[in-house]
Amino acid sequence: MAVHRANDTIAAIATAPGTGGIGIIRISGPEALTLLRQLFVSHKPHSHFTSHQLYYGTVMNRAGQVLDEALAVYMRAPHTYTREDVVELQCHGSYLVLQEILRTVFERGARPADPGEFTKRAFLAGRIDLTRAEAVVDLLQAQTEKGALLAVNQLRGALFAELEQIRDHLLSILAVLEVAIDFPDEDAEIFAAQQIQDQLQTHLIGPLERLIAMAEQGKIVREGVKVVITGQPNVGKSSLLNTLLQEERALVTPLPGTTRDTIEERIAIRGIPLHLVDTAGIRLHHDPVEALGIERARQKVEQADLVLFLVDAQVGWRETDEELYRSLGNKPHVIVVNKRDLATKEQIASIFSRFSGKKVVAISAKQQEGIDELQEAVYQAIIGDGAELCERMTCAPNTRHRSILHKTLTACRGFEAAMAMAAPVDLLAVEVQSALDHLGDIVGLTTPDDVLDVVFSQFCIGK
Repeated sequence: MAVHRANDTIAAIATAPGTGGIGIIRISGPEALTLLRQLFVSHKPHSHFTSHQLYYGTVMNRAGQVLDEALAVYMRAPHTYTREDVVELQCHGSYLVLQEILRTVFERGARPADPGEFTKRAFLAGRIDLTRAEAVVDLLQAQTEKGALLAVNQLRGALFAELEQIRDHLLSILAVLEVAIDFPDEDAEIFAAQQIQDQLQTHLIGPLERLIAMAEQGKIVREGVKVVITGQPNVGKSSLLNTLLQEERALVTPLPGTTRDTIEERIAIRGIPLHLVDTAGIRLHHDPVEALGIERARQKVEQADLVLFLVDAQVGWRETDEELYRSLGNKPHVIVVNKRDLATKEQIASIFSRFSGKKVVAISAKQQEGIDELQEAVYQAIIGDGAELCERMTCAPNTRHRSILHKTLTACRGFEAAMAMAAPVDLLAVEVQSALDHLGDIVGLTTPDDVLDVVFSQFCIGK
């Protein structure tokens, strides 16, 4: 296995696979400019490449054969993404052409970049902290405008700024403790317990709890939730799917049992990605194919984060509805009374009266009535008490951050408990230092190499 060195010159295709108008090859490292001079012949004669200026010319292989016409830009360190010399070749978007040019780059001494290696070099060079590096992945994988906005804010340093404020307060407390350790006879004057207690609650525990809550909501915004539509046959599940998608995705007929397998699509409601699943109607049956669909429907319900339980308003609540509803157990759900355009007010009110305190919405999927109310009910069921926080949050700690924030919070509470027990000052300092070390793991000050490898392995090659 080849040993990769930090000073290797690396190269990769930076644009998405497939055919496109433009394809970009990115080269970074100490030999980037040398490779450009070997590969690229400018149509305008010149003696050197000016940094951050585009040049038009041809890309040549080692035999002198023209591979493509292209634009080339040389960016001199440290004013680049990686803080190394960087070259980008903007070629035609033919995958075959790009591969041939990349092969020539490798023949001249560069090596293939690992996934995320350009961004990892930016991190190791100190251009970005680890939270900003992870935001690059979030931005590339964002499924909604809300998710992209959170990623951009984090890329601009919103999370880092929050953590830096917490770190500053921890450092100020640690400085007081260390002075008290150095001058034990004067610690009563130096160590103002009430002032530190106030600082602990206002500037450490409170902000940490808020960031952890943001992490919970951020996971939903980034990854979304699985929402399963279930109910008896012919209650309008497929019609609801089509209405939410605003396209005829599922076959709709008056015959019960039309849907015999699950249909899965993705939509977004108020910035929350939903993995929407339409299932076969659940009923007693004899058809073996339908039986398979019903069993799969039950499995999808068990895996769901939220269930939309459909009821036919015109038919009313039946014993079979009751049996199916009880099978949900404690699964989060919204009761959807469909076909309200065909039912009387008394029929609808009768169903509503059964579910006092539950989330119940009356709609007509066919006529697209009540869909806004349903979307709001789904949003509230997913976000819950964190709706206001989700609307105004500017950053979203990920799962790794959340775990470390919990450890930091535990250390802060350990410090608080130790203070209440009048523990020795040196023991108090240990708790504060522990909290500081955990925060260092988030931004990359003390993060182990194996964790860094996992983080950057999530990137695509070329980024």
